[in-house]
Amino acid sequence: MGHLREHGFTVTERHEDDLAPIKRRHGVPPALEACHTGIVSGYVIEGHVPADLIDRLLRERPKIVGLAVPGMPAGSPGMESGGEKPQPYQVLTFDAAGRATVFATR
Repeated sequence: MGHLREHGFTVTERHEDDLAPIKRRHGVPPALEACHTGIVSGYVIEGHVPADLIDRLLRERPKIVGLAVPGMPAGSPGMESGGEKPQPYQVLTFDAAGRATVFATR
């Protein structure tokens, strides 16, 4: 969340014991689930999505449900580690039918 704040986003945190109902309500496909679920201007942001790609999403306004970074890849925002080599990862779009496509590769 610090990454988003550092890039000018206003973040309201809610800690929930069970995120599964929230993910289902917002249409996050199980294969794309991660540790965080957020809503930005009507889009679902799942996992450690870089702020610049959220900015791009808000500029382009594609007809999708949201963006996801499944899991917690090393090197993604909030998962940087001084001794660990960053892993390449994909930021995916997903639609209401659960279809995913690559939005960006990092």
